[in-house]
Amino acid sequence: MAQATEAPDLVAGRWTIDPAHSEVTFAVRHLMTTVRGSFAEFSGEILVRRDPLASTAVAEIALASVDTRNAERDAHVRSADILDVETYPSMTFVSTHAERAQVGRRARLPRYHVDGDLTIRGVTRPVRLLTEYHGVSSDPWGGTRAGFTATTSISRSDFGIEFNIPLQGDKVVLGDSIAVGLEIQAVLADA
Repeated sequence: MAQATEAPDLVAGRWTIDPAHSEVTFAVRHLMTTVRGSFAEFSGEILVRRDPLASTAVAEIALASVDTRNAERDAHVRSADILDVETYPSMTFVSTHAERAQVGRRARLPRYHVDGDLTIRGVTRPVRLLTEYHGVSSDPWGGTRAGFTATTSISRSDFGIEFNIPLQGDKVVLGDSIAVGLEIQAVLADA
């Protein structure tokens, strides 16, 4: 089994995302507070190369699985006003480039920028994820797992999501910036 040079314990091969032990979350400004939510259904894989900077990743998220802990709000988010899940049932991410991140001199864990194309509502835009690698461990069932955390921020208007309600002055109900967080546990499928 070949090993990566940047992350010696990360075995080159195909790793699949374990959705039962992973999270896809988001946060958006609503009035004067932040509303948080998640997506319950997603899949993906990471193809780790001997040089991890040459690795690739793909992911697909079922938009109808959005959960903001409020059924009425979730129905509106699924509607044509926002995600339009009837027309666009999923969002996808395909990585295009990775590089070591020069962020946080005191960071305990290796950090990388992972660039890729994010597609929402049929619109594709480049995004950059700040990714931390948490290492590899054996699991109790004989598998090998790797852990990653990634964050980014996107502008919903860049993806054609323009819905809003104006308030007094120049204020609106929804913010444009959406913070995205990923907690990923991947299982080695093929070395």
